[in-house]
Amino acid sequence: MNIGPVLAIVGILLTALGVSMIVPATVDFIYHDIDWHVFIISAAVTVFVGVGLFFSFRPENPTSLTLRQTFILTSTSWVGLATFAALPFAFSRLPVSFTDAFFEAMSGLTTTGSTVLVGLDSAPVGILLWRAILQWVGGIGIVVMAVTVLPYLRIGGMQLFRTESSDRTEKVLPRISQITGGILAVYSILTGACAILLMLAGMSTFEAIVHSMTALSTGGFSTADASVGRFDSATIEGILIVFMLAGGVTFTLYLRALHGDPGILWRNSQVQWLIGLVAISTCAISVWLVFVKHMALSTAMRLALFHVVSIITTTGFTSADYGQWGSFPITALYFLTFVGACTGSTSGGLKVFRLQVLYELALAQVRRTLHPHGVFQPTYENRPITEAVGLSVMGFFFLYGLSFAVLSLSLSLCGLDLVTCISAAATAIANVGPGLGDVVGPSSTFATLPDLAKLVMAAGMLLGRLELVTLLILFHPRFWQG
Repeated sequence: MNIGPVLAIVGILLTALGVSMIVPATVDFIYHDIDWHVFIISAAVTVFVGVGLFFSFRPENPTSLTLRQTFILTSTSWVGLATFAALPFAFSRLPVSFTDAFFEAMSGLTTTGSTVLVGLDSAPVGILLWRAILQWVGGIGIVVMAVTVLPYLRIGGMQLFRTESSDRTEKVLPRISQITGGILAVYSILTGACAILLMLAGMSTFEAIVHSMTALSTGGFSTADASVGRFDSATIEGILIVFMLAGGVTFTLYLRALHGDPGILWRNSQVQWLIGLVAISTCAISVWLVFVKHMALSTAMRLALFHVVSIITTTGFTSADYGQWGSFPITALYFLTFVGACTGSTSGGLKVFRLQVLYELALAQVRRTLHPHGVFQPTYENRPITEAVGLSVMGFFFLYGLSFAVLSLSLSLCGLDLVTCISAAATAIANVGPGLGDVVGPSSTFATLPDLAKLVMAAGMLLGRLELVTLLILFHPRFWQG
């Protein structure tokens, strides 16, 4: 297999990553922080390697990547970017090892939001901005990959998603580059709107920019150890709820809405299911908080809604320690960890789309059991769910469960307790951020985990972000046999 074109593209991506390090370097310099030179050195190293890879392996003639090369590119680019994105963390004055730096960078690029950093309130502004940039770039990266690459690789039934959504978009935007450009424009506009509203709500300009980038990317990195709880503002939480949900919506729907079909945002079944799950979960947890924890109804609704949206969109912002709410809210939020929002969004998790397909398949099976001679065709938005799509989704669920089990067992071998193992594995593979318990709960960080556990979690983050198959297929012997 010729991996030269793959390495050339990785070189281009690394060069772009290195250039982007100039932004936090400039901010550090403006704020008179001595860490500005860390970003300059990291940028120089990254650009040097990136340019070297490009000129060493660029093909002489224009060429198209094969399917196998696409799989390799997808995995190697994320690992390579995380490795070099870790350099500013490792070189900074923060007391972190390279393992910690790699964990933080992988958490940022995969928009997971788990952190090993303590003392964010006094951390260098350049580092805080770099974390936000990584999540913002990772968010748009996964949206583009979900819309333009994964459907063609037939991963988890997303070939039906391409048929259902992308083809209609291509009638208005016929080229993939135009679709990507349209998505980036929407993404940028929403980020800017969020930042402006957060500034009007009382955040500083820097805090507003960081939180807008991490809200739209559903990443959840904040500028304070207390996350959004530091601001204690219902207005700020309300704004973030809106934009976390915006990041959890299929981005091609925005393109269709802007080109003459605004009602699609409300007619889409994924959006309807997402809003329904948020409403039901919020009401259930609010009732618990009112009658068991004796909270005021307004406070219970505010806390429940914010954390339900934060978890189901896999953002991971917190405004309170929900680990102290009792068994039902903790359990409910734990299961919401796996759900995720819409396919083609910045969120992680299983995605509402796959849950819908699985529900339709199960419903059809029940009907066949009751009426053995009947013919029942499961559908998704009035389109038949083919056998290939059904098998793809069921296979994805099996791999998801198996991967979760392997991650949990691997973490247990690192000496972690049961709650930490299953919650850390869940938050990694679903790209959520906070876990459960005293070790990795919403009021803690992942700093105390052993280095091996951090590497296992980093692998889990990448596995979940790349939709499992994209990464796991590289370990199949036949993949390398041609």
